[in-house]
Amino acid sequence: MIDPLPPKPVPRRQRLRRGRDRLATALITAGGIGVVVAVMAIGVFLALEVVPLFLAEDPQVSWRGLWLPQLVEGHELPQHRWQPDILTAEETPRYGMAPLVWGTLKAAFWALLFAIPLALGAAVHSATFMSRRLRTRLKPTLELMEALPGVVIGFVAGLVLAPWVERHLAGAFSLVAVLPLGMLLAGLLWSRLPASLAQRLPPGWAGLWLMPWLALLVTLSLWLSPWLEARVFGGDLRGWLEAALGLDYASRNALIVGLAMGFAVIPGIYALAEDALSGVPPSLGEGAQALGATRWQTLWKVVLPAAGPGIFSAVMIGAGRAVGETMIVLMASGNTALMTLSPLEGMRSMAASIAIELPEAAPGGTHYRLLFLAALLLFVFTFLVNTLAELVRMRLRHRYRRLGRGA
Repeated sequence: MIDPLPPKPVPRRQRLRRGRDRLATALITAGGIGVVVAVMAIGVFLALEVVPLFLAEDPQVSWRGLWLPQLVEGHELPQHRWQPDILTAEETPRYGMAPLVWGTLKAAFWALLFAIPLALGAAVHSATFMSRRLRTRLKPTLELMEALPGVVIGFVAGLVLAPWVERHLAGAFSLVAVLPLGMLLAGLLWSRLPASLAQRLPPGWAGLWLMPWLALLVTLSLWLSPWLEARVFGGDLRGWLEAALGLDYASRNALIVGLAMGFAVIPGIYALAEDALSGVPPSLGEGAQALGATRWQTLWKVVLPAAGPGIFSAVMIGAGRAVGETMIVLMASGNTALMTLSPLEGMRSMAASIAIELPEAAPGGTHYRLLFLAALLLFVFTFLVNTLAELVRMRLRHRYRRLGRGA
């Protein structure tokens, strides 16, 4: 019987390579577990800081008082009030958190109302219509906008945009109405152009040849707005809004916050939605067009439904960013804890209240722990939104893998 040969010794270089691989795997695993533990620890810490607030049975704090209106001296109807600081000995602090939650949702609503159409429209155009050369240059530029600090956007919105809109209120309102209609008119005119001229203005380069048209609309709107304000609103649109509609215009309001925060949210929604649209198997669109569907019908009936989970994930992540934004709301909202539907008045969000009031709150006091309650609500909302977005993204990945096997 022949004895088996002894195993060859593993070279030293190979042993070192295996050791480095194991070390890298261990570090990556430890880092991933550390991130999960850190996130969970933040939630536990916030919860532990909030629990004593309700165990102490403070007469000033109750679930009813936090979320339902209370009678306030000098007012016949119950009021929602967030007034932790008192100026005189006769006053009592008011800890109604409903205005803060309302302000947070109000700011996020106007930001998403501005951001979602632009971001999704840009993603659809970039993924399905834009030329490849222009897309490779424009997409990284739009994604790079996400690196802009929120404090810079809030600074520009509070000190530049808000005063300009206040001075040119009629012009700003006319731009909001004219620009969407102008883009629809440009599309209608392009569809009526002769084929020879339409070929010189391909839809893939619409982002460039629309610029002069939009510049013309902006110029005409700003030039005609003083004349329209004098003719229709008696030369004072702000006074007309207050007299006719009962709307009090504040310089820093929900619309300013929506524009600024929407500008900050657009790159994230665009990047995720564009990746979802670009990831749709080309065979689906080609098959639909081979069966006689137009390019527009293919987009609405095939591409968008296939990329729907990814688009939903993008919108949810954008909503989480809008709810948790601090500096833009802090610098552009006026920080008035009001519960109104008017977009022309200010608001105060939970994140802004934490940034302003936490340094001055007495540690362990009622005001201090209520700010931690606001932080806990923000944490839970953001965690749930991001978890839902990730679950939808996993479903999208599974669908694409199944479609790939079917092809």
